[in-house]
Amino acid sequence: MSSRTLRRSDPGPPDHGASGSALHPGSRSARLGPPHHSVGGGKRAGIVVNPVHEREAWLSLGSNLGDRAAHLTAAIEAVRALPGTAVEAVSGLYETPPWGDTDQGPFLNAAIGIRTALEPLALLDAVKAVEADLGRRETRRWGPRVIDIDIVHMAGVALATQRLTLPHPLWRERAFVLVPLAEIAPELVIGQLAVTAALERLDASEIRRVPS
Repeated sequence: MSSRTLRRSDPGPPDHGASGSALHPGSRSARLGPPHHSVGGGKRAGIVVNPVHEREAWLSLGSNLGDRAAHLTAAIEAVRALPGTAVEAVSGLYETPPWGDTDQGPFLNAAIGIRTALEPLALLDAVKAVEADLGRRETRRWGPRVIDIDIVHMAGVALATQRLTLPHPLWRERAFVLVPLAEIAPELVIGQLAVTAALERLDASEIRRVPS
């Protein structure tokens, strides 16, 4: 992991605005240009963006069916194409053991940092549409899937609804989330806990980075 980081501490209560950047490239991350705000074209042309309230957000992606790396790449490109959204950091790929339901094959996981003008529920709808477009079908809880995209955290947002809780309620418990997240945002603090500190509490011994 890079030692050249910017410190980012999220105070917790919603501020409903953009904050200073904490997105950091690891050795394989990608840093791109400014976000766009177009809502024209594509299957999601009706999504409403609010560029005044741009936020940083961090997403966790995973796949354990078919060509896992290709599914993750396609998902990242689809997120990149969302209205009002820029992908600002991409982790490497990590092979991880299944979590929650262990009767299935290993996953490839990654994390991305984005800046988006989408509101939290609009972002949720957008990533669920990406999952469906890539062939995900609902099966058993925590079961195998072509692609899974979770919103781990949005800067300045604390939310608890039937559809979405932010920060993600299980982020502290999942090494497959924290290992790639710590690569791109090692100084990120969610609530009062740094992602690196949360990772130190977990067993990540079975997680290995996939060579590029």
